[in-house]
Amino acid sequence: MSLKSIELLAPGGNLDSIKAAILAGANAIYCGLDRFNARNKSEKISFDDLLGILNLAHKNNCEVFLTLNIIILENELPALFSLLNKLQYTSIDGLIIQDLGLFYIVSKYYKEFSIHASTQATTHNIGQVDFLKQLSVSRINLSRELSLSEIKEITDYASKLEIQTEVFVHGSYCISFSGLCYISSLQSGNSGNRGRCNQSCRDKYTSTNNKNSYPLNLKDNSAFTMLQELAEAGVYSLKIEGRIKKYDYVYTVVDLWRKQIDKFYNKEELSQDKSEFYKVFNRDFSDGFLRGRIDKQMYIDNPRDHSIQYLSDQNNYANADEKEQAELQFYKEKDKQKLSIREQISCLDITKEKITISLSGKESSKLEVSVNTEKIAFKLFSKSNLTISEYDKLDYNSIYKKFKTINDTEYIIEEINLDKLEQNLSVPFKELNVLKKEILLQLKGEKKSLYPVDIPKLTKLKPNSIKTKLSVLISDKKDLYLCKKSNAQFYFALPSNFKKEYDYYFKIFANNKNLIPWFPSILIGEEFENASHFLTELKPRKIVSNNIGLGYLAYKEGIDWIAGPQLNITNSFSLLALKEKFNCSGAFISNEINKAQIQNINSPSDFDLHYSIYHPIATMTSRQCFFQQVTGCKKHILDNTCIAECKKSATITNQKEETYYIDKSKGNYNALYNESNFLNTDIIAKIPNTFSNFLIDLRDIKTQTQLSMSKLEAIELFQTAIESDTGSIKQLQQSILPSNNSQYLRGLS
Repeated sequence: MSLKSIELLAPGGNLDSIKAAILAGANAIYCGLDRFNARNKSEKISFDDLLGILNLAHKNNCEVFLTLNIIILENELPALFSLLNKLQYTSIDGLIIQDLGLFYIVSKYYKEFSIHASTQATTHNIGQVDFLKQLSVSRINLSRELSLSEIKEITDYASKLEIQTEVFVHGSYCISFSGLCYISSLQSGNSGNRGRCNQSCRDKYTSTNNKNSYPLNLKDNSAFTMLQELAEAGVYSLKIEGRIKKYDYVYTVVDLWRKQIDKFYNKEELSQDKSEFYKVFNRDFSDGFLRGRIDKQMYIDNPRDHSIQYLSDQNNYANADEKEQAELQFYKEKDKQKLSIREQISCLDITKEKITISLSGKESSKLEVSVNTEKIAFKLFSKSNLTISEYDKLDYNSIYKKFKTINDTEYIIEEINLDKLEQNLSVPFKELNVLKKEILLQLKGEKKSLYPVDIPKLTKLKPNSIKTKLSVLISDKKDLYLCKKSNAQFYFALPSNFKKEYDYYFKIFANNKNLIPWFPSILIGEEFENASHFLTELKPRKIVSNNIGLGYLAYKEGIDWIAGPQLNITNSFSLLALKEKFNCSGAFISNEINKAQIQNINSPSDFDLHYSIYHPIATMTSRQCFFQQVTGCKKHILDNTCIAECKKSATITNQKEETYYIDKSKGNYNALYNESNFLNTDIIAKIPNTFSNFLIDLRDIKTQTQLSMSKLEAIELFQTAIESDTGSIKQLQQSILPSNNSQYLRGLS
């Protein structure tokens, strides 16, 4: 690839950080507003601030991408469309998105925007690239867990579809796959999928058997010495994490990466020295995921700043006084650097560019509108002639009222000059609207007209008397007898990695024609290839897929598919996207939302809504090995057999005495489960005529929750309960203990 095309993408959590990133040489910045932003804890950037940022960034040859990377609730759609309508008149360079419905909305109604898939979309296989291409995505931020070889495979495939790839190269690692972490949501309703993560992975826990107090805390990511390999892999954008970091952090990290990229471009020897990174916040560094070396060295048993510890480790202090003096000197130098950066960024101005509008004309002539900015000047004319009128006269107030939305761009009206416009003249006001739009288009450099989009009216289906059916999820061959004992629909969960047991699983479905395959959310590399081959060879009548890559393949193969609960559907447009773009026949509605939020959702016609009313709550799914920190493991590094063959369990307990269960089953990734299972019987009676199917998950995943009955008895009881049998509902509540439905009660904010 051309070295010039390597983009350095920097975080912009506040105005100072954005200025610091520009000053340090970032090619692009990603930032969010006060809504629809997956870093809710970052300082608020107003829409007016954004307009000034665009002006400053573009003057410095720096692009700006806006993060709209949360899942969208139905009641937010008016505000979302209003924002998009305003954004289309700006020069924003791209939108970063997670939500399926928002992908659909932007690709259909706002085609001028460049669409980037957020890391929250959990993209890690080529099938997902196909899916996102169908939604007009031009860039994909790949999952942080991928190795260089996996990144190269996806990048090679994406480039053929004219899609760029973006990779995180510095900053915090999440231990869970992004988009699949629900622990913060469960604990407090502050969902990571809504930008409100509590960072529970950084919490202190009761010391584990392996003597660790922070068993979920990873070191920070640093790929500084891997630039050559990233370029050879074809990666377009190198992304720095840190929208809740301060300006000095952003400047330092961007500056070091800028110099490294410039060395690479100039064919100079690349730096191998990471010491400067230790002068700003860090948790020590690892490039384990990128190297494909996932081991216990990626963990650190301290979530706080590692800078002072690094300083101590690098120096053999003679005594405590010498150590104290070195630390004081470190902070003195740090303060000096902060002051220097502050002085430099204070010279950067985000004031919008001033615009002067002059109107001239006389009776029976065209209205002439002259527009002047620092860089451009142009003239426009009305279609109609000016006429004398007692009403709708052109004066300062009436003209400013019509043209004031120009201030919602990178420009601000400094003057409206009427000196050459005769008095008491009028032109049809609708023509002023046309002239205003033409001004906006000229300022933006667009040739085609842009119009505000009204929220498409989705048909609210008249509730029919839906007979809700029961479905059951199992994952063990010993439970297949239940299929013959019950008339419920049965799903059988396939693991992520089952290449060695391919024939075993194939026979299960071949011998049980009514059994529906349930595909997991994570399918990396060979796992996706294996699952794809399985799907095309088996050709089942229907599948449930928690991975959009397998969903896309089912669509292309003409196989009926249901979007699984891990896709976390929360709005009507997500359903519309699944049906219209991918011929999906149904979808699970998110377990993170409450009754009112569910009832707001409109389902397309001939589309089934599903909901899981009972299941163990997976709070995290990780490519890392939890047991390295919790119980220890003879293996210091994950090898090819770990995911496929390892079967273990353990628990960890935090300072609030909340216990979490670690489950590692054969073929699946490490998962962290809540101590009690989700049970929602409220939804049965309180949201009638909505769901065609309620799911109960009877897989053998150990938590504190106990069934005081056999699985068959539980199935029968749930079947009578969904017929609104209050006795059965009460019996379920008494027989499944402890249980939890806090996510449903709270919903998302």
